Formats: sequence, C-alpha cells, structure tokens
Amino acid sequence: MTEANARPVIAVLGAGKIGEALLSGLLHGGRQADELLFTERSAGRCAQLTDTYGIDAVDVPTAAKTADVLVVAVKPQDIDPLLDDLAASVSPDTLIVSLCAGLPTALFERRLPAGVPVVRVMPNTPMLVGEAMSAISPGKHASSLHLAVVEELLSVVGKVVRVPESQQDAVTALSGSGPAYFFFLVEAMIDAGILLGLPRAVAEKLIIQSAVGAAAMLAETGEHPVTLREAVTSPAGTTIMAIRELERHGVRAALLAAIEAARDRSRELGRAHEAD
Repeated sequence: MTEANARPVIAVLGAGKIGEALLSGLLHGGRQADELLFTERSAGRCAQLTDTYGIDAVDVPTAAKTADVLVVAVKPQDIDPLLDDLAASVSPDTLIVSLCAGLPTALFERRLPAGVPVVRVMPNTPMLVGEAMSAISPGKHASSLHLAVVEELLSVVGKVVRVPESQQDAVTALSGSGPAYFFFLVEAMIDAGILLGLPRAVAEKLIIQSAVGAAAMLAETGEHPVTLREAVTSPAGTTIMAIRELERHGVRAALLAAIEAARDRSRELGRAHEAD
C-alpha cells in the first residue's frame, strides 16, 4: 500500500458492467483518471473505455506491479488464468479485492504469494446507478486498514456492510442476486396490469414508481416491512384479498426456497476451486 497520506492507485481487473460501473463511480467520486487502471481482454472494449473515461488499459502483470489495490471483477470461471498471471507479479504490499461470487479468500491466499491481503466483496448491479449494496469480508492477512480502504472505495457506488466471510454465500443469495428477484416481481406485476386492461406504458409507470416509493419508505421511515404492509391492508379490502392469494400460492415459501438455492449455488462455486 502507498503511504497513509497518498491515495492508492486502483486497477480493475475485468472491466465488464460491474468493473466499468466501479471505474465510473470512482471518477465521479473524485478520483483522477491517472489514479486508475483497468484490464480487459477485448482490444475494442479497451479502446471504448479509454475513450469514455480517459483511463489507461494495461495487461495484468503491469497492473499488479503498478497498482496498490487490485479489484478482481472477472467471472468466477475465468479466475484460474488470472491468478496464474497475478502469482508471478503481485506482492504482499498489494491489496486484492475480489468481486467474484462464491470464491473464498482462501483460494486467493493459496494461489498468490504468502501474506497477500485479500478482501472478499459481494456487490450487486445497482452499482450501475450508484445504489449498490456491498458486503465485505477480510481474509486472514487483511487488516482493519485494508477494510477501511475497501469501504472508502465502494462507498462512492452505494452502501457497504462488513460481514464474516462465513456469511458471504448467504449475502450472495440475498443481495447479490436480490435485484433479479425484484425485477422478476416487477415484470410479473406489469404483466398483471396488461391482463387487467392497462396499456403497457401505463402499467410500467405505475409499478416502477410504486417500487421506487416503497423502497424509499423502507429506507427512510425505519419501519418494519410488516408495519408498512399492514398500513396498506384495510379490513376486507382489496389488498388483503391479494395477500391471501399470494399466501395461497406459496409465494413466500417459493421465495425462501429460491434464495436457499442461490446460496447453495454460491457454495458450489467455492467448492469447485477447493482442490486447486
């Protein structure tokens, strides 16, 4: 890491949607382009991102030797060749921040030189609009200083919470995949509006703003979801009839089962690399 008064140079390894969102967020948060680097396999993609943000594209060894913080944002299935490249060039002074779903810090610690600090992160796609929820966990060589660096880095694109790494598979299932569940629900409600005779554009506007408003109420009032739901649910009214049908069709149980399935898949991704 650089000296305490100097801002670290950050390299994003894998500038897909999440990687690009982080780069953009860091720039909007006050970072200078010369404090950032990125790697990307596609030459066309490199040129596009450099033209858009003014950030230099480099190869992995150059990123490892130049940057103080390496943010690993590749897909889990692409991690092995990246770790091979990093093993030959990274030093224990470099902080590794993994955004790879399901991959434990122990994998990085096993494949990289001894003493390299690793922080595991589970972000989600609202990072694209600066509203991510990211959970961070330290590996065995990561200190409170390393966690503070990661918190500062991610706070420009949303909120951050610290959790034990043992809870990361649950976080992956809940908030990592969580936006997809909301999109699925909104999609179904828009279809319901069309079924009831509303034009698609009207149904979309009604449901999307209802979702935005409901989320704001949850965030700003501090009330329990049950309390907020009960405030909408009048005796013998329309809402309680709808809730009865949701319960009759097992929507709550289906959601619990779906999140458990996502948690189990996250565990599988980690176990696939245990023998490496």
